[in-house]
Amino acid sequence: MKNNLYRASLFLLAGSLTFSSCVVSKKKYEDLLARKNALEVDKSGLEKQKQTLEQQKASLEREKANLEQERATLEQQKNEYERSLAQALKEGKTLGENLNLSKTQIDRLNADLKAREQRLAELQRILDEKDKAVNALRAKVSSALLGFNDKDLTINVRNGKVYVSLAEQLLFQSGSTKVDPKGVDALRKLATVLKEQQDVNVLVEGHTDDVPIARGTVGMQDNWDLSVLRATEITRILANAGVDPTRVTPSGRSLYVPLDGAKTKEARQKNRRTEIILTPKLDELFQILETT
Repeated sequence: MKNNLYRASLFLLAGSLTFSSCVVSKKKYEDLLARKNALEVDKSGLEKQKQTLEQQKASLEREKANLEQERATLEQQKNEYERSLAQALKEGKTLGENLNLSKTQIDRLNADLKAREQRLAELQRILDEKDKAVNALRAKVSSALLGFNDKDLTINVRNGKVYVSLAEQLLFQSGSTKVDPKGVDALRKLATVLKEQQDVNVLVEGHTDDVPIARGTVGMQDNWDLSVLRATEITRILANAGVDPTRVTPSGRSLYVPLDGAKTKEARQKNRRTEIILTPKLDELFQILETT
């Protein structure tokens, strides 16, 4: 009976221990399972974090690469800029020298222009004075020859010169080189004016018509001779009347400078003439032109 009771007690104790052992193991299991689940959650979170970090890393790598490329580009630009700046400074110095040279040239040109303007103003002053002198000379010649009619004598101003045109009928007989008394009177009155005008040169031009001179005319072969000899005779009269011979030049133009090219009696009469051209001396003007 005791033995049975003892065995029963042992059985109960073993069962109790087994039951207790099973209870502990299950709790631990649940704890472990809970911890496992927590770790799984942590792992999942870590995986996500890792993935996120990997993405961030990749992004940072890309950004780094971009920054490196940008840095390299900026470095290249910097080097190019420094080279360009150095070149610009060098060119700027050259440009500055050119500008200084140009400024010097401009200053010199301005000075030359100013000098030329002054000479031009002086030239204009002299020309104005010559014009006044020519007009005054014309007035004096017109006054001295006032008694002669317009058909015999005309006075005009052309190209800054006074032209005294004397018709053949006032001076010469046809084909002659001897001046008529009325013509001598006109020339002496003109000489009176010219003696007072020491700054006037006198050119005497003889002109003929296109009709050849008569054959056998003594001392003449053609109209050249006739025009020159008439001019020489008038020059002699002016010189004898007191005009300085160094101021008077005789010349002959023959038939080659007609006033009227027609083949009529009236045209030929106009072409047979002597022109006394009075020209103010331009020495002062020429001096200015030589320095221009």
